[in-house]
Amino acid sequence: MGKIIVAGIGPGSKEDITPAVLEAVREADVIVGYKYYFQFIEPYVSEGCECIDTGMKRERERAEQAFELAEQGKTVVVISSGDAGIYGMAPLIYEMSQRGQLSQRGQEPLCHPDDTKVPDPVVTIEVLPGISAFQKAASLLGAPIGHDLCIISLSDLMTPWEVIERRITAAAEGDFVTAIYNPKSHGRYWQLYRLQELFLQKRSKETPVGYVRQAGREDQEVVITTLGAFDPEQVDMFTVILIGNSQSYVVDGKMITPRGYYREDQEVAEKPGQQIMMDSFHTIEDLLKKKDYPLDHKWALLHAIHTTADFNMEQILYTDEGAVETLYNKVREGSLKTIVTDVTMVVSGIRKGALQRLGIEAKCYLSNPRVAEMASSQEITRTQAGIRLAVEEHPDALFAFGNAPTALMELCDLIRKGKARPAGIIAAPVGFVHVRESKHMVKPFRDIPKIIVEGRKGGSNIAATLCNAILTFDDAAQLKPGRDL
Repeated sequence: MGKIIVAGIGPGSKEDITPAVLEAVREADVIVGYKYYFQFIEPYVSEGCECIDTGMKRERERAEQAFELAEQGKTVVVISSGDAGIYGMAPLIYEMSQRGQLSQRGQEPLCHPDDTKVPDPVVTIEVLPGISAFQKAASLLGAPIGHDLCIISLSDLMTPWEVIERRITAAAEGDFVTAIYNPKSHGRYWQLYRLQELFLQKRSKETPVGYVRQAGREDQEVVITTLGAFDPEQVDMFTVILIGNSQSYVVDGKMITPRGYYREDQEVAEKPGQQIMMDSFHTIEDLLKKKDYPLDHKWALLHAIHTTADFNMEQILYTDEGAVETLYNKVREGSLKTIVTDVTMVVSGIRKGALQRLGIEAKCYLSNPRVAEMASSQEITRTQAGIRLAVEEHPDALFAFGNAPTALMELCDLIRKGKARPAGIIAAPVGFVHVRESKHMVKPFRDIPKIIVEGRKGGSNIAATLCNAILTFDDAAQLKPGRDL
C-alpha cells in the first residue's frame, strides 16, 4: 500500500522545519511540490529520491500526481510552505481521496448501511504539521497572538470577495487579533486598502499592526506600525500582516497582546466599585460609533456616557482641542487649585478622593450670606450673585456649570469686562430658557479651554463627571477610572 505524507516545511528557515518532517523527507521515494520550496529541504533529501515540480498554481495536478505515484506503492511526500493544513495541500489531498473512494463505489454516498462493504483505500494519508508563517511572524514581532485570533486570506481566486469582506468585518467587530495572508499581488492591489478601511470603522487608528516580509529567510523584514499609519504599498505576497486587538500594545519595539494572567491580581487590588466602572468604560468604548477620538476627548466622553447612559453624547459633547489634558496639567503643576460650581449638586458629584489627592478645593457660593442680599438688591438670580462673588476671590478657577444658564452668562460678561480669566469652563447647564444661548456665548473665548454639552442637555451630574475626567486624566491611557471612588 502506498502512502502520501502531506508535510508543512515551515515558513522558510531550515531551523523551523520539524524533526518529523525532516524524517519524512529522508524516507520519501518521491517528493512533490512547487520548485521554490525544494531549496529548503534539499540537504535532507535521500539519494535516489525523485523530486517533482508541478509549477505554481497547479495544486490539483500536484495532488493527482501524488495519488498516481502512491498507488504504485511509493511513499510520496507532498510539501507545503508553513503548515500544510493552513491554505496548504492537506485539505485538497483529503478531498481528492474522498472523491476517489466515491468513484470506486460507483458514486455511492459516504454514509453506508452496516451491511455495505466499503473498499479499503489504496493509499493511506498522513499530515505532518509545520510552523505557519503567521506563527513565525508573531515570534519576530514579539507576542501579538496571545489571545483569540483568526486568519483571513485576501485571495479571491477561490473565495468570492463578498464573503471575504464579511469575514473581515466580523473579525474587526469581534476584536480578534487578525492574521492576513495573501495581502497583495500585481492583480490584487485594492483589497488591502479596503481591509484597512473596514478595520478603521471598528478599531482605533492606534491599534498596533505588525508585518513581516519573507519570515525566516535571508531578506526578512520586520515592521511595527499602527492601523492608521499602515501603508499597504509596503507589503507584497510574501508578507504576513498581524493586526492587534483592543488590548494589544507595543513596548520596547515588541508587539504584545496580553492573555489576562494579571487580571485576577488587578481585581483583588482594585475596589469592587472601580472594577465595575472599568468594565463599564470598556463596554462604552466598544459601543462608540467612532474609534479614533483623541484620548482626552474620549476620556471626557466616556465619563459623560457612563453618567447618563446617553450615547447621543457622542454628537453633543464638545471639547476644545487638548482641553482636558491642558486643565489636568494645570492641576498637576499647581496653577489650578480651585473649582467653582454654579450649584452645590455639582460639588457633591466631584470625587472627594481626587480633590484630596491633588490638593484641589471645589466650592459653590450659593450658601454665602452675601448671595441673597446681592441677588435682592441687584435684581439678579442667586446663581449670578454666587458667580460674581466667586470671581472676586477666584478669577482664575475652573468654572463648572450644570444647572443655571444665567450663571454661565454672568461669567461670560465678567470675562468680557476683564474681571475674570478662568483656567477653564465646563458649560453643561440644562433646560429650555437661555440654555443654548449661554453655551454659544462661551465659544468666542478661544484662549480658555472649554468643555461644552451642546443644546438643551446637561445637568449637575454631567458637570461633575467632566470635572472628574479632568482630575483623573492620568488614568486615561490605561482606561482605569474609579481609583478615587
